[in-house]
Amino acid sequence: MGGASRNDRSAGTVAAPRARRGRPSAPDWLHGVAAWSWRLIVAVAALALVVWAVDKVLLALVAVFLALVFTAVMLPLVGVLARRVPRGLATALALLSGVLVVAVAVTFVVTSAVGQWDTLEGQLDDSLSDLARWVRQESLPVPLPEDEVESWTQRAMAWVREHQDVVVARVMSGLGTAGLVLTTLALALFLTVFFLARGGQMWGWFLDQLPSDVGETWRAGGEAAWSAFSGYTAGTVVIALVDAVLAVILLLVLGVPLAVPLAVLVFIGALIPLVGAPAAMLIAMVVALVANGPVSALVVGIGIALIGQIEGHLLEPLVMARAVRIHPVVIALAVTIGALVAGILGAVLAVPVVATAWAVFTRLRDPSDVPAHGGDGAAPP
Repeated sequence: MGGASRNDRSAGTVAAPRARRGRPSAPDWLHGVAAWSWRLIVAVAALALVVWAVDKVLLALVAVFLALVFTAVMLPLVGVLARRVPRGLATALALLSGVLVVAVAVTFVVTSAVGQWDTLEGQLDDSLSDLARWVRQESLPVPLPEDEVESWTQRAMAWVREHQDVVVARVMSGLGTAGLVLTTLALALFLTVFFLARGGQMWGWFLDQLPSDVGETWRAGGEAAWSAFSGYTAGTVVIALVDAVLAVILLLVLGVPLAVPLAVLVFIGALIPLVGAPAAMLIAMVVALVANGPVSALVVGIGIALIGQIEGHLLEPLVMARAVRIHPVVIALAVTIGALVAGILGAVLAVPVVATAWAVFTRLRDPSDVPAHGGDGAAPP
């Protein structure tokens, strides 16, 4: 009896404050929102920490990314050469061939641009003079004094002459200092040598260090990741090369100056999803407009747009195959977020990162979903 009375008094004591407060407890939905809110805050904080850490080691990560790109492009050549010569020699021959091709291409582009710049500058003078003559002859809604038109023309031509080096300097400054660029490329080539020569052994050593119960999961995820990344990289390079070849043929037929440098811009633009190709097309149209007039610029725009249609409806389905299976909306969002976070570099990295992550998720969710790229391309190098 005494115990029961004490329990009754304790219950009454606990219930009394609740009754005096007169406020009901928070509803269940608010408890759920609060629980999800703090989890979301923790997730955002973790993501911010990752972004901060990536920014601190960005140089190394860019070098690793470039090394993986070089490896994906040259691995088939190394595989062919390794059937006839030792793997180390095959790696050296493949790298030497790649460096030689890039050096010849850069030399040819620079020589072509320097040799045709004076001609393009003269054509720009003529185009501005024709524009000034047209303004003087036509009756415009707002009359423009002849001396002002001539002054604007002279200022435009003077700006082109005085700032041609500044434009190139600004483009290079966006890529960082020459020392950082060379350091990144050197580190990327150093890593590429080991990825090509001993990549498979390095991957096997890493798997051996993992616990046995997770080793198979990591193996499957790694195979899916490398299959998607190598397929996307090789396919993108092939498509960009085809776009550049078609563009240079079009520009040469139309007699547009700087055809080869503009084709290089088309190649680079094809490597940047969504925004690269339109930017390259706009630059080519401006050069065609200055050199040959509005009709040539219109034909160049239509021609490069048709090349883009050939790429989207013919080349990508044939070359990419199953390497990239993500919706265009996801690609657009990924490129936008990547550009906001890391500029052009983020836009370039966004699609391969998302495609690789999605391939890993799909493979681990459905182990029967074997990558489409068999043989050497199915596993990390």
